[in-house]
Amino acid sequence: MKYGIVAFPSKKLQDLANTYRKRYDPHYAKITPHMTLKDSFDASEEEIQIIVKQLDELAAKYAPLNIHASRISSFFPTTNAIYFRIEPTEQLAAFQHELQEKIPHGEMKHVFVPHITIAQKMTDSEHDDIFGQLRMTGVDEKDTIDRIHLLYQLEDGSWTTYETFRLSGAE
Repeated sequence: MKYGIVAFPSKKLQDLANTYRKRYDPHYAKITPHMTLKDSFDASEEEIQIIVKQLDELAAKYAPLNIHASRISSFFPTTNAIYFRIEPTEQLAAFQHELQEKIPHGEMKHVFVPHITIAQKMTDSEHDDIFGQLRMTGVDEKDTIDRIHLLYQLEDGSWTTYETFRLSGAE
């Protein structure tokens, strides 16, 4: 089965992302706006039980994540994805690094760039047009994320929560 690890921002930030995702993200109906902490990976039922224990330990070590969506950016020319850039912090980098070390399943497809996707799978000309418009709108939202989620993918391609972990540590 395919799994992934994400953090969902507050409803306010999700609602803001969804104002764009409704129109510009074909994955809108498949997953709630999120910050990917670990790309999708395959794991057996036995492996997932070990991963759950590791995520429990990690969540007990780290305090809630303070994030700041500071601007609208793009992964162009790698992909035509547009996103809310989440300012990197030492805490977020340390958390993500430790997550990759503890759960080596799957491969990192890209360098970790904290973000919330708001548009993707567009042609180059659509990307240029939409990115120009959205960049002028901008974003400046601060949020605290106190949970991370282990998700699994359903047959229709949508994602649902397997287990939730509360960030309750001091780091």
